[in-house]
Amino acid sequence: MVDSAEDPRTAGRPAVSSLRDGQKQAGHSDDRGRSGGGKPSKAGAKSGKKYRRRFKKNKPSPEHEDKNAAGQNKPATAKTEQRPAPARPSSAKADKDRKRPPRSPRSSHRRPDSRPADRYAALDLGTNNCRLLVAEPKGMSFRVVDAFSRIIRLGEGISRTGALNGAAMERAIEALKVCQDKLQDRKVRHFRLIATEACRRAANGEEFLERVRSEVGMTLEIVDRQTEARLAVAGCASLVHPKAEGALLFDIGGGSSEIVWLDSRRERERRSRTLSRSIRDWASLPVGVVTLSEWHGGEHVTRESFEAMVAEVITMLDANSFGGEALGRAIDRGGMHMLGTSGTVTTLAGIHLNLDRYDRRRVDGLWMRETDVDRMTQTLLDMSFEERVNNPCIGRDRADLVLAGCAILEAIRRKWRCERLRVADRGLREGILTELMDRNGVWRRPGRSQNGRQAKGRPRKRTKTNGEAT
Repeated sequence: MVDSAEDPRTAGRPAVSSLRDGQKQAGHSDDRGRSGGGKPSKAGAKSGKKYRRRFKKNKPSPEHEDKNAAGQNKPATAKTEQRPAPARPSSAKADKDRKRPPRSPRSSHRRPDSRPADRYAALDLGTNNCRLLVAEPKGMSFRVVDAFSRIIRLGEGISRTGALNGAAMERAIEALKVCQDKLQDRKVRHFRLIATEACRRAANGEEFLERVRSEVGMTLEIVDRQTEARLAVAGCASLVHPKAEGALLFDIGGGSSEIVWLDSRRERERRSRTLSRSIRDWASLPVGVVTLSEWHGGEHVTRESFEAMVAEVITMLDANSFGGEALGRAIDRGGMHMLGTSGTVTTLAGIHLNLDRYDRRRVDGLWMRETDVDRMTQTLLDMSFEERVNNPCIGRDRADLVLAGCAILEAIRRKWRCERLRVADRGLREGILTELMDRNGVWRRPGRSQNGRQAKGRPRKRTKTNGEAT
């Protein structure tokens, strides 16, 4: 499912003008005939003298006073006396304000960054996590408006039973209700909601999604593994080094792991925003951190059990024809690097930086060398389960999964040796947002053809998007 034109909420709150704006509209001044420092201005002094002269000249006669006393006119008391407004300060700022047209009441309220119709959302219901990202276009990228992430372990026990269990489905339902509330609160109209390996593999996956439709009001689509790989590329494409021949991208998930060979040597493909056309080859392994930890245990991991996990993943890689000899030659030339997008690599990066608290700004885009990854893996192996729980970059929810992820990463690194690894704290959600915005033309420059050149004979005007009038 992609875009939806249905607006789930009513219009926003009306703007409220401030007192200061109201004074400007009425032509009043806060200085009351004074300019800076509290000293009377020349204009204010002159106006005061003129007022006193006019008051003496127009002083009411005794006849008028008698009429007022008779009640024919209102008494001229100090409370009802109409005085002219003091003159404005004769300064450059006052002259500028005098020429400025009156502001509308709405202009005093901070203008929103974008219309609700410009908001996009991406939801990824995975084997281990439920993640939501709400964003709006900004420049040639997008700005995150809201986000949500919760570990639900939807695929818990699926490797043994082949079906989703009741407790896991309840956790997912509760998380999806939070996501639905956010979609309605943010008035999102363009979205894509996907489910991955757990719903793909479970015998009752479709039945669960039907329950989501009835109880939550959300319609999720189960994407295949090739689509999942393509979305991972779209979300991480900007982190591929511009001078690299390509990158070996991997996404270690909860129930599956995707590997993609990006060949970015051709100039035409470099212009592609998502680099999806530069996919040379891809593979999907039916193993992730949840399934591997269930097979071998995740709490108390010895070096022997760790090597057993690595060996099992290497067997899966050897059985796959991914890359072939061409990938090995490309890596041997030294022009490629790895690009990892998963909780495993972000955890390793956080420990490598010795963070007291996980900081995405420092982790996303970080470069790590082979020796750094080796050292961090050994550090995790030396930790007990309790130490992993207490580590701020791991926590209780990931303490029994992180070494299974390290085993998958180690198998990939032993199969293809790259000197450098770049960490990406981004993935499917960012890929969905990128594709949705690119499809709607929000980044297309007006008056330009598909190859990026200025179209001849065409006036430069704003591109219509989503059926809106220009």
